[in-house]
Amino acid sequence: MFHLSIILPAKNEAPALASLIPRIVSLHPDAEVIVVDDGSTDDTPSLCGQHGVRCLSSPYSMGNGAAIKRGARAATGEILVFMDGDGQHDPADIVRMLEKLDQGYDMVVGARDWSSQAGVGRGLANTLYNWLASRMTGHAVADLTSGFRVIRANKFREFLHLLPNGFSYPTTSTMAFFRSAYPVAYVPIKASQRIGKSHIKPLRDGLRFLLIIFKIATLYSPMKLFVPASAVFFVLGLANYAWTYLHEGRLTNMSTLMWSASVIVFLIGLVSEQITALTYRRDD
Repeated sequence: MFHLSIILPAKNEAPALASLIPRIVSLHPDAEVIVVDDGSTDDTPSLCGQHGVRCLSSPYSMGNGAAIKRGARAATGEILVFMDGDGQHDPADIVRMLEKLDQGYDMVVGARDWSSQAGVGRGLANTLYNWLASRMTGHAVADLTSGFRVIRANKFREFLHLLPNGFSYPTTSTMAFFRSAYPVAYVPIKASQRIGKSHIKPLRDGLRFLLIIFKIATLYSPMKLFVPASAVFFVLGLANYAWTYLHEGRLTNMSTLMWSASVIVFLIGLVSEQITALTYRRDD
């Protein structure tokens, strides 16, 4: 039984792992190090064997989130550390994050500054996600999508069934912890330039990242999203009715349609709120 398990999801990241694994082992010799090989076609398994770390290999790629879930299930440590396998995260920051965790937090996230963002587009998107998540939760969210996290294993495993297999596991886990009143803290970090080519494709993953915005709301409090949307439809219907009444002296189908949409959106939010409450119900 280990106290600390360091989990590295990796897909064809052998060049980065060649320097990252020795650094982790030297800094944390007593930790369990697990590389989750997400269908790599390079020499990741043999590299792990050379350094004496555990490698969980998959016959095909299942996604970053799937690798995180496999690693969390296999880990024996009481504390889980998730790091990207591409060399962006500095293992030396783990100590600072563990110190923060000992102050009573259940999850500590390595928060990147603007200079650590992978391009202006990604930086603007992450800024939007952070702002929206902060508004939804009422807590300052410094980095919603950071993959560098230190988490108490028993708390994290409560939400494995919620985590997607794709790249949005950080968003899901953050909102799940806030929803369940598990304290979350942020520690500033500097992320290095990744080694190798990113597996995120803007055209392919753009819609997925857009859906993160809606996931933020539905994972925490659906009514905070659906009530304003319902109000917008109601006000638009009212404005349309006022205009047509003053100019034509009648109620139009458009106003009725807007009000109907307002009621439907509100009811969808109400049902979503109930589903969310059931999702986070604990059956100990």
